[in-house]
Amino acid sequence: MSVKNQTATEFFLLGFQMIGNFKVVFFLLIFIAYIMTVTINTMIIILVTTQRKLHSPMYFFLKQLAFTEIIVVTIIVPNMLQVIWLEGVLISVKGCITQSYLYVAVGCTECYLLTVMSYDRYLAICNPLLYNSIMNLRLQYRMVICCWTIYFLLTMKTLVFLCNLQFCERAVIDHFFCDIVPFIEFSCSDTFGLRIEIFVLSYPIIILPFILIMISYICIFITILGISTTTGRKKVFSTCGSHLSVVCIFYGTLITNYLVPKEGHSSAINKVISLVYTVITPLVSPIIYSLRNQEMRIAMVLLKPI
Repeated sequence: MSVKNQTATEFFLLGFQMIGNFKVVFFLLIFIAYIMTVTINTMIIILVTTQRKLHSPMYFFLKQLAFTEIIVVTIIVPNMLQVIWLEGVLISVKGCITQSYLYVAVGCTECYLLTVMSYDRYLAICNPLLYNSIMNLRLQYRMVICCWTIYFLLTMKTLVFLCNLQFCERAVIDHFFCDIVPFIEFSCSDTFGLRIEIFVLSYPIIILPFILIMISYICIFITILGISTTTGRKKVFSTCGSHLSVVCIFYGTLITNYLVPKEGHSSAINKVISLVYTVITPLVSPIIYSLRNQEMRIAMVLLKPI
């Protein structure tokens, strides 16, 4: 352990001390979930790329979402498996900053992608006659590029703040990865400006996309209610049901993990909440898209290269 007032260069991730004799079982469960997440999302990417019937804007954005899910779990899970097996590991301060920043960056990209997908469904259902002319290939690529670059442009100053933080002693982080909030709490630098910046950035990065998604689906529901036949309503709703389910799961766990106050919660509960957000959600989302979407199911059965 470093002497206080010296600059620390590493942290100790404590991991899951409460699992005891279930370490091997827990390790295998997380490992299987990781393999399944990567496999299913990779399958979605292959299907959308190779199947002509899936060459539409909705599936183009779905392919980008599947790619972000693979990156998210790869940032967290391999290191988590090491933490579980060794019952805690050392991680450098630079490594912690890198993991924290990339995890938040890809997570925010996912927020933007879900927003773009909701806009795509809004156009398809509420303005079907203009859909093909508006949602052309150029716009699709522009929107995806914006999703991947907005966060990095908005947070360049935040990254500089993070890199300049000092830590006066090697901290023991009671978590399985370097989440940004507990990471900042161990700094002996003045983090007031950084906390204010993170709070302000939460609006364009998290809250604004959520509001836009809600507005899109309010318009979609109004349009659906205006359809005279029950069969027509079911058919239209089925085109956006999978996306809406994923939005509910994603934002439900996101809000629970980062916006609901955690005071009074044990560290074990906080870890379980984070586990759901980082491991379970990326696994469940592609399964929903695969099982609830008829075109995806058909493409999986009739997989043929173009």
